[in-house]
Amino acid sequence: MAMMRLRREDPRVVGSFRLHRRLGAGGMGVVYLGADKRGQRVALKVIRPELAEDQEFRSRFAREVSAARRIRGGCTARLVAADLEAERPWFATQYVPGPSLHDKVAEDGILPAAEVAAIGAALAEGLVAVHEAGVVHRDLKPSNILLSPKGPRIIDFGIAWATGASTLTHVGTAVGSPGFLAPEQVRGAAVTPATDVFAFGATLAYAATADSPFGQGSSEVMLYRVVHEEPDLIGVPDALAPLVYACLAKDPEERPSTVQLSDRLAEIATREARGLATIRQPRPERPTGRRAEEYAQQRTERGAVASNGGRPATGSSGGAASATGGGAGAGAAGGGTGERVGRPAGRTPSGRGAAARTPAARTPAGRTPTGRTPAGRTPANRRPVAPDPRRRLLRQRVFVFVIVTLLAAICIAVLQAV
Repeated sequence: MAMMRLRREDPRVVGSFRLHRRLGAGGMGVVYLGADKRGQRVALKVIRPELAEDQEFRSRFAREVSAARRIRGGCTARLVAADLEAERPWFATQYVPGPSLHDKVAEDGILPAAEVAAIGAALAEGLVAVHEAGVVHRDLKPSNILLSPKGPRIIDFGIAWATGASTLTHVGTAVGSPGFLAPEQVRGAAVTPATDVFAFGATLAYAATADSPFGQGSSEVMLYRVVHEEPDLIGVPDALAPLVYACLAKDPEERPSTVQLSDRLAEIATREARGLATIRQPRPERPTGRRAEEYAQQRTERGAVASNGGRPATGSSGGAASATGGGAGAGAAGGGTGERVGRPAGRTPSGRGAAARTPAARTPAGRTPTGRTPAGRTPANRRPVAPDPRRRLLRQRVFVFVIVTLLAAICIAVLQAV
């Protein structure tokens, strides 16, 4: 959250709190960063002088502060202290470090579906606690949601409203942010928890698209769109679009409850996070060159061991079975003669002697029927080492260098002779 120096007209001490910085200013008053004698930091809002003189506002302010005291839950900025009888009423809430959702999107761009769903699930859970306390926020929007290290926090619980729970202070003028107001607020009807659900849907759409679902324009244009036009959800991820559209229903009765939103968004966040982890999971590196040959040989040898009941396959001479040829391909054969250790010579695993003898064509490559390696041939289990391509390339470069040098020397000699 951006901080500014105190101005000359700003107070230095309010109640038991010493003020250090300006956090922001709005239509209701100025918000300061303050601290008490124990060092506890608070966000302290001082009401504007013209509002402090309005008795109707003071009454409304007192009711809102009383309601805010009843809110319990980790997704809200806890009310610490307030003075309703001061010349300029003020209240202090727990200071929440971290940017607002509005600033986060403005600086870093739109958020991925998994993050939007996770923030939405936590906010919906916080709204459950707010509504259970008998409070309707009435001004939920991205700038009133702070992203702290411990999760999102909701601030400014409708205290900025200078009149009653309806929405119009003057004819044709709505109090709040036009792109996030519910249709019943624009019409001047009574607000309910469903009013916050509408603003909640518009807030999720903003996090996913960096814009209000009703676009931009003057207050009159925005309010008309809220009441009469459908929201524009182009850019909202498919996993979130149906739920956001349900929140933005014109009829409050058709909107989901905050409990339903919390459960559904938690499911979406988990599913999207798993999908993202699957996409980002790196593929194992495949060996190449000589490593590929060794890898294939190891796989073949392990397969031969597994087919022999976990025991290493052996030939008639007691050596290990070859990784190539009929020994490994037969699956049941372990030695050069194609016989399994422990079985009578001349019999196959089926016990039929007619097929017990191993044809010469099935003798492992590179080995004689006696198990000896023919002269001048490399054993099959000892592959010839492939020449290093880097050495070959180095020799080629040296050869080219020598040729070019000789040609250059000849040319120089010819030129000197001329």
